Amino acid sequence: MFVYKSCMRLLDLPLNANARLSSFDEVRAKLNQYGLYVGDTVRVLRVAPLDGPLLVEVNGREIALGRVLAEKILVELQ
Repeated sequence: MFVYKSCMRLLDLPLNANARLSSFDEVRAKLNQYGLYVGDTVRVLRVAPLDGPLLVEVNGREIALGRVLAEKILVELQ
């Protein structure tokens, strides 16, 4: 049985929605330095106004990610 998972950019993830990091090939090295890996659960806590960064929670830690970076990260809704 095929289960369809909804993929979207991290930048478009609604506040407080849980998602799993799915793909971020272009920025893998940078995100791995932050301790973020494919399969981790992520949640957007806040979005700063005026094109500011997103505050996300991953593995119990809060990390600020710029919008350009968040645009390149794909997530699957849980």
